[in-house]
Amino acid sequence: MDLRVALIGYGTGGSVFHAPLITSVPGLRLAAVVTRTPQRRRAVRERYPDVEVVDGADRLWGAPGGFDLVVVAAPNRQHVPLARTALTAGVPVVVDKPVAASVADARSLAALSAVRGLPVFPYHNRRWDGDYRTASRLVASGALGDVQRFESRFERWRPAVENGWKESTDPRDAGGILFDLGTHLIDQAVALFGRPARVYAEVDTRRRGAASPDDVFVALTHPGGTRSHLWMSATAAHLGPRLRILGSRASYTVSGMDPQEEQLRAGLTPKDPGYGIAPPESHGVLGTPGGTAPEPTAPGAYQDFYAGVVRTLRDGAPPPTTLAEAITGLEVIEAAARSARERTVVELGDG
Repeated sequence: MDLRVALIGYGTGGSVFHAPLITSVPGLRLAAVVTRTPQRRRAVRERYPDVEVVDGADRLWGAPGGFDLVVVAAPNRQHVPLARTALTAGVPVVVDKPVAASVADARSLAALSAVRGLPVFPYHNRRWDGDYRTASRLVASGALGDVQRFESRFERWRPAVENGWKESTDPRDAGGILFDLGTHLIDQAVALFGRPARVYAEVDTRRRGAASPDDVFVALTHPGGTRSHLWMSATAAHLGPRLRILGSRASYTVSGMDPQEEQLRAGLTPKDPGYGIAPPESHGVLGTPGGTAPEPTAPGAYQDFYAGVVRTLRDGAPPPTTLAEAITGLEVIEAAARSARERTVVELGDG
């Protein structure tokens, strides 16, 4: 029998990055969506006519038959309270990034997860970007040699400021680009090279009318000496390389974004032909002393996150992501904010 899934939130996160994947993965059934907005309620019913639409998360906990998994895709300040309620009700939970607005809140959630014996899966979907999957393979295989520098960018050109909670300066909202795109970039770097020992950052608010950071640079020093340089910006009229990895034997460079977000926004799902496939002209380049050669980009596969969740809940397999990894990412974010504020390099410690 399929696992019954309740999705809380049907904004961009719920409608683009969760519902289409949940409904594409064998073993899962999207049973309920929580949203109060009339327009979003209509959108759910049009696309998923068999799914129950409810106007509040409190309606989930006493529902007949219950649920096997809750997915939290609500605004950031609601992540921990909703996840705690789900765990208390005895239901495992997927939490969109960032899991929490602070390390302390994430640790409190981890403590409850341990007490209840139920997993919390941070939704770090960018580990299943095609370019990152390719980079991971090249690093793990030793094709690049010893990695000296990992450069990674999520840059956009969005000069107009959109009002909303992401522009909030209230710490509980975890607004700004460091918590948004930065969560992905930091997670990828840490997953590849381990918990950094030192963090340096420059955090700026550039756009007229912006209240929260929109242009950030973070430098990490990992065990073994690998350095990660991470850029996230809403003010880039011309985008830099998405990834550039310099190793002792070779380098890997790729430009352009993974196609999955654009495809999901257009209504495609992993069930559609061509989903996750980057066109040949956007493939990366492997550079060696003998010259350069195209490096085909692996297919993107966000659905593999949810397939991993199914394996964990059904078979006891290791989770696709862990709360401990998300906590490390939040420690880096807090260290980056401190580094920028104090204009210093922050020693992260062992955690």
